[in-house]
Amino acid sequence: MAYDRAITVFSPDGRLFQVEYARVAVTRGTTTIGITFKDGVVLIADKRLSSRLIDPDSVEKICEIDGHIGVSCSGLVADARIIVDYARVQAQINRVTYDEPILTSALARKICDYKQQYTQYGGVRPFGIALLIAGIDDDGPKLYETDPSGALFGYRATSIGAGKDAVMEVLEAEWKEGMKKDEAISLGLKALQKANDEELNPISVEIGVIQKGKNFSKYSMKEVGRMINKVLGKGKSGESKGD
Repeated sequence: MAYDRAITVFSPDGRLFQVEYARVAVTRGTTTIGITFKDGVVLIADKRLSSRLIDPDSVEKICEIDGHIGVSCSGLVADARIIVDYARVQAQINRVTYDEPILTSALARKICDYKQQYTQYGGVRPFGIALLIAGIDDDGPKLYETDPSGALFGYRATSIGAGKDAVMEVLEAEWKEGMKKDEAISLGLKALQKANDEELNPISVEIGVIQKGKNFSKYSMKEVGRMINKVLGKGKSGESKGD
C-alpha cells in the first residue's frame, strides 16, 4: 500500500501506481474514436448524458485547438479543460514566433511533455485524461493518442474510454486505407454503437472532422442525426457536411 501514496515512489516491480490509477480513470470515461481517412481525420465522441435534464451543449468532448487541429478526450473533464487551454496557447505561441501553424506531431509532444512533468514531482497528481489529437500536416492527416503518463502513439484508427475494447474489435476488422470521409464516419458510428448498450442518439454524440484544405469543424446535431440514421438504416441519407 505504501507504494501508491506518492507519485515519485516506484514499487519493487517498477510500477508507478498513481499513473496506473490515472489510466483507470480514463477507462471509466466516455468512449471516443479517431479514424484517419484519405485526406483527413474524423473524431467521434459519446457524451454519455446521465440525465435528460442536462443541456447537451454544455458538455463538450471534442474541441478545436487551431484551424488544422482538433482533440477529443476521455477521463476527467476538468483535467481535459486544462490540457486543451495549454494546447491552444502552445499553438498560438508557435504562430506568433514562427509565423506558421504548429505541426500536429510537435503539439502532441508538447502536450505529452506537459503531462509527463506531473508524474515526476511530489505534491502533484497525474492528469486523469487521455486525448486523441487529430490534425493535418504537410505530409497528410495525423492521429495521435496521449495517455496520463505522457506516452505518445500515432494511429490510423484508435479509441479511448470505457468502450475501447469493443470499438477496437470493429476498427481492426474493418478499417482500410483510402477510406472516404463518410465511410470513416459510418465505421466510427458502427463501432460506437457496438460499444453502447442503447441506440445512438444525436443529442449525445459529437462528430468533428479535419480535412485537407479545410478548417476543423464539428457537425451540427441535425447532421449527426442524419449520419446515425444512415448507419442504423433509417430514412434517406444525403451528402454530409463539407463534401
